[in-house]
Amino acid sequence: MTDAPRNRQRRAFMRNSLLSIPAVSVGSSLAFRASAAAPEAPPLHDYYPTFFTSEEWQFILSATDLLIPADDTGPGALDAHVPVFIDRELAGGYGQAEHWYMQGPFRTDAPAEMGYQLPHTPAAVYRLGIRATDAHCRRHFSKPFAALDKATRTEVLSALEKGTPDFNALGIANLPSSTFFAFLLQNTREGFLSDPIHGGNRHMVGWKMLGFTGARASFREWVDQYDQPYPLGPVSLNGERG
Repeated sequence: MTDAPRNRQRRAFMRNSLLSIPAVSVGSSLAFRASAAAPEAPPLHDYYPTFFTSEEWQFILSATDLLIPADDTGPGALDAHVPVFIDRELAGGYGQAEHWYMQGPFRTDAPAEMGYQLPHTPAAVYRLGIRATDAHCRRHFSKPFAALDKATRTEVLSALEKGTPDFNALGIANLPSSTFFAFLLQNTREGFLSDPIHGGNRHMVGWKMLGFTGARASFREWVDQYDQPYPLGPVSLNGERG
């Protein structure tokens, strides 16, 4: 049985993810300036997270690896340092909802077009969401999420996406499990596809997989060359060339 259909689906998922990320999402969470770039993070096994505790870090490593796994189509979230992106993002202004309106009343039953309606900052969503998910896993499987086998972890993430685990019953109020999953998925996509200046998309592996050119300044010589692959590779804001 060939894996070609699954690989095409994965590539289509990543392309759609690139289109679905609002331009404001990364720009509002991390300053879009080359001068704000942090030094390149060391390999994941040597990286010491700024925001996450050691247990939370293991959760993020395991969850993002499942959301964008490495396969014959291309690299995965761990290759792209997506966990580093999320850690830095939550340690900064985005994590504290620095530019969000966070005053009540909070209408959790409001339609989606009314915007975010929970009292939790993104940092709190992760702290509470990981705690509740691990509690759910210990209750049902006697282990935290990161210690489960791949099939069971996949089952848990699917349940979160559907909003099945009741976080209220686990002592976490005003946080639907589906909302936590939505944050995790969106930030994983951003970490895989954003400019490397923000900590993810290490060596532009996400851009290379999609054929995205990045921050190249001029395409004048290619305006009239239709249906031709662009051969020069991506360029990051810091000038790294792929």
